[in-house]
Amino acid sequence: MYTAIEGIARPENVRGATSYYSEISMSVVECDVPSESALGKTLIDRADFSDAYRVPLRRTEAGVVEIFFAIFAHRPVWMNLLLIARNKVAGFAGLEAPTTSEILNIEKRDRYVVGQKIGPWPIFFLGPDELVAGRDNKHMDFRLSIMKVRGVNGPSVVVSTLCMVHNRFGRYYLSSITPFHKFGLRKLLANALAAGRL
Repeated sequence: MYTAIEGIARPENVRGATSYYSEISMSVVECDVPSESALGKTLIDRADFSDAYRVPLRRTEAGVVEIFFAIFAHRPVWMNLLLIARNKVAGFAGLEAPTTSEILNIEKRDRYVVGQKIGPWPIFFLGPDELVAGRDNKHMDFRLSIMKVRGVNGPSVVVSTLCMVHNRFGRYYLSSITPFHKFGLRKLLANALAAGRL
């Protein structure tokens, strides 16, 4: 069963489903990291890698924590397996990485504050319209921002990622994961949109 997204017709058959998901994927638009983000201009400017994707927000009453879980708590099995494998390799290299349990069992609390973990990542900022989580490591620091924005086309969510590398291994690691990050994040956003969670 498919959930119809406003403005995109519900599919009647397999061919229609292919077209439907194609239209959903086109709703995931690469954009700039919002200048008003709590990430801050200094961090945005000095990032070795940054990207951001915008999707329409139909559930305008959803808070940023709910949006986080709508996107990241519904990963396909193949993505979880890749994350577990990546984290095992990172662990062997002496890097702090989420545990297998944190990947497979995303705990949802009633309330969150800065310093607590949401999913596998510590929270650096939490406001009514933005959540910033991430991790600092000896090879690379990263930040993930989930931000509700209001524009001429209506409300939307922008998911931004910044990475700041510290050494040669960090640069190698970043270049090796970038294609998977871009593909995976777009897939998660398209899936959340198609399922009516956003």
